[in-house]
Amino acid sequence: MSTFYLGVPEPRWLEREEFRGVPLFVSHNRLRRVKNLPRAITRWALDSGGFNHIETHGRWTITAAEYAEAVDRYHREIGMMDWAAPQDWMCEAKMLARTGLTVDDHQRLTTENGLELRRIAPHLPWIWVLQGDTPASYLAHVALYAEHGVDLTAEAVVGVGSVCRRQSTAEATEIFQLLAGLGINVHGFGVKILGRNRYADALVSADSQAWSARARNRGRAGKNGEPPQGALPGCTHRNCNYCPKFALQWREAVLAGRPTP
Repeated sequence: MSTFYLGVPEPRWLEREEFRGVPLFVSHNRLRRVKNLPRAITRWALDSGGFNHIETHGRWTITAAEYAEAVDRYHREIGMMDWAAPQDWMCEAKMLARTGLTVDDHQRLTTENGLELRRIAPHLPWIWVLQGDTPASYLAHVALYAEHGVDLTAEAVVGVGSVCRRQSTAEATEIFQLLAGLGINVHGFGVKILGRNRYADALVSADSQAWSARARNRGRAGKNGEPPQGALPGCTHRNCNYCPKFALQWREAVLAGRPTP
């Protein structure tokens, strides 16, 4: 894996000096509410926020044109954007139940949105995203893109979704290695430590904001009654789930293969 994007909760972190040189991952759900956007001092990638959006509404309520307009603004005003994810449709059982659609439907809608975004705003750094629920279904999505004239092996980055909640499983390993074996440059959405340990060699990049949950859990008592650890030494907040210091320490530990805070 060549690039690890640190997921961050606040768009202003893009302009904080301590994150210079740290690739960041920011959600459209956060940025869309910001009137005066930050000016990035580090490279970053944009998440569409699709999981939360579809979980809430059961569908995309933002049109492709509206999303493209927002991404164009981020690209111009924030700068240093590596790429932007499309308005994809996840294929976890929970999401299928929420929309009432099938895996095939979600793959078709993801593909159609990617094509539409490129038609509307071809100058923006869109990536394609693969979705599925089994290794065979991801291969079917690769074939669907090919039917539309899209050669995923020619892309610098292709996102792979619907894996973060099973990112440490043997099936996730099979999926990533299968796609990498086809010559696809894979980005793993939400790949945490266990996933990195299993199949980092199959990824060109990944992102995670798992540090925030880890920091939140430090504020709780342990399973065997151990007292909560709370915030890091020197921090004045109750816990560090929005703490740049904790986020950076967690990232350094992950990259070094050490136990995280």
